[in-house]
Amino acid sequence: MAVHREQTVRRLLDRYLVEIVEAYELCPWARAARVGGELAVAVLWQEPALDDWVAAAERALAEPRTRVAMIVAPEYTGSLAELRSLRDRVAARVATAGVAEFHPEAPLDLATPAKLVPFLRRAPDPLLQLVPLALLEAVRAAPPPPDLAAQARMLGGAEIAPRATVAERIAAANHARVSVNPDELAARFAAIAEDRARAYARAGINASRRPR
Repeated sequence: MAVHREQTVRRLLDRYLVEIVEAYELCPWARAARVGGELAVAVLWQEPALDDWVAAAERALAEPRTRVAMIVAPEYTGSLAELRSLRDRVAARVATAGVAEFHPEAPLDLATPAKLVPFLRRAPDPLLQLVPLALLEAVRAAPPPPDLAAQARMLGGAEIAPRATVAERIAAANHARVSVNPDELAARFAAIAEDRARAYARAGINASRRPR
């Protein structure tokens, strides 16, 4: 039964990764990590304590091939704000990785690329994603060269605005892509959420949410 429960959680996570993250190209490294066996996933049951999150993160990051670790808590009932607070506490103790929170109740806000990010992280279950800082630094240290138009302006002596960070470029591209038809993306999230409700009921996973 425990194996079946974990397989159910992982199937829903894979739907999110394939049908949302990869289909909309939200992260340029997501598919490579998943199909290359570089994604480590751990599932925590009930309401995990801080020590449980930290221990699972450290075990996942200790695996030699891990480029991305996801610690999933399908029965966690905390709000997005509470998960963010938890993220900060985990990050303070796992100093070797960058930590991001994913929560299924994040609202849609298209006002700016940054405000859209939480909605794109509407994974089926609350989770923390960890990426080793060494990998993040390697990405930040190797920005793409300027396009030909920018190179021409530079050669002509024109001032060039500071180049956006990797995260800012990805967020801007995602915002432009999703803004074309946000209802389509919302429908995909809804389909995964409906699948989750049915599958978790069959598997005996507590999928309830605290009243807000």
